[in-house]
Amino acid sequence: MTSLFAAAPRYCSRFGVAILLVALADFLFYGQPAGITVFLFALLVAAAVVAVHPAAVSDGRVWLKPAALFVALLPLAENVSALSVSTALAALAVFALSLSGRLRHRIARIAGQVALFLLAAPFRFASDFIRWRKTARRFGRRRVRLAAIAVWVMPLTLGAVFLALFGAANPVIDYWLSLIDLLKLLDLIQLTRIAFWLFVLVGVWAFLRPRVPRLGRRIPRTAAVNAQAEKTVTTIEDILFGKAAILRALIVFNILFALQTGLDATYLWGGAALPDGLSYAAYAHRGAYPLIVTALLAAGFVLAALRPGSATSADPLIRRLVYAWVVQNIMLVISSILRLDLYIGIYALTYWRVAAFVWMGLVVSGLALIIARIALQKSNEWLLSANLLTLSLTLYAGCFINFAATIANYNVDHSFEMTGQGIPLDAWYVRSLGPSAFPALDRFLDHQSRTAAANNPAVRELAGRRGSDEGWYRTQQNWRAWSFRDWRLLGYLDSKGPFVVPHRIEPYLPGR
Repeated sequence: MTSLFAAAPRYCSRFGVAILLVALADFLFYGQPAGITVFLFALLVAAAVVAVHPAAVSDGRVWLKPAALFVALLPLAENVSALSVSTALAALAVFALSLSGRLRHRIARIAGQVALFLLAAPFRFASDFIRWRKTARRFGRRRVRLAAIAVWVMPLTLGAVFLALFGAANPVIDYWLSLIDLLKLLDLIQLTRIAFWLFVLVGVWAFLRPRVPRLGRRIPRTAAVNAQAEKTVTTIEDILFGKAAILRALIVFNILFALQTGLDATYLWGGAALPDGLSYAAYAHRGAYPLIVTALLAAGFVLAALRPGSATSADPLIRRLVYAWVVQNIMLVISSILRLDLYIGIYALTYWRVAAFVWMGLVVSGLALIIARIALQKSNEWLLSANLLTLSLTLYAGCFINFAATIANYNVDHSFEMTGQGIPLDAWYVRSLGPSAFPALDRFLDHQSRTAAANNPAVRELAGRRGSDEGWYRTQQNWRAWSFRDWRLLGYLDSKGPFVVPHRIEPYLPGR
């Protein structure tokens, strides 16, 4: 019973902190654009996590964790996007688990914990509520409710008394109190607003009571495997993944990959003429993505065949063949990058093609780490941790890259209108990239205004849409929507001055 009454204040204090965060979220987000407020709210959630784990503050190096969290939250100040929000959620999960003493020490295990934490987060509040109800029925509902209410009686009563005294002594506070209209507050209660409150409450509660579900705690203990079955499995494994099978497979795979690398070296790097009816664009497009799948399958085979401590992993010949094959896989991915670059040179840049470049770079890094794992005789867990660290650093760096501006600048700078070669600019796709494309569109329209193309109705319509887009963008700005990226863009727009639709240019006629 004593532990129950001791738990009541902890639950109630966390619930009070959660309600305070809900109120702040309502002020920052409901009916408002998202911007710097997301960064501020993430800091508030982090402060709340520290407040409900006071014992963690006694650690002399506790400042390292908030400092690391602050660095992880910086992408939110740069720009609010799905990538920056995902990075912030993962960082907050690691921070909360760390302060509660539940965080593991290896990157691969931490990644698994974060994934389970985020998957279970929507159900944490309901689970704790059901647990609290069961405890209440076990020990008596009245006493539990009394314990939950009693901890708030003194703070609320004295708080009301102090507020009344301050109101009597300070006319400003008295004026503020007179502005409180309870009937008007009731008008603010709407179904969508209540749903928003519940959504925020469920979200912040998971960080205030960080837990990771234990999926394997009820796995039954089994007896020893039957000797005959074990012998059968071993025999099958020897046949499929024995030294002889792996040696032959590596020889065949190296020959096949050498053939593919030779063809790429001939047509892509050597500039040899392609067969009739096949263009470089078709050659590049058909091979870019299937070759990545091939490299991933090859990596899976290496990990399955060369397990740490196995006989195949210790064989020098097999190790050399594996090194040669992985190097060929890296060359394969580099060929895929070159193919994609050729394709983009003809069909322009898009979000998916940028993502493909990033993905191919990660595959090259993963293949290089496989070589390092074999050479250094590391475990598969080390390999997984190294790949997760590489992925995390790549995604974090991507939060600070303005991909929309990069795509717009590339497509404008390599368009037929700007260079006299390539394909015409898909200006409406560039416009769909959003305000970040304004500088690139301005450069394109400035160039067009100096040519006869300014008389083109499509160009004039694009210029008109560009001006209306800027007007809409400026009307959306308030302090909640502020970000470093928008701040830089507004600085550019202010320095350029109001956007003016180019006047119609009369064609030059001889004799006039």
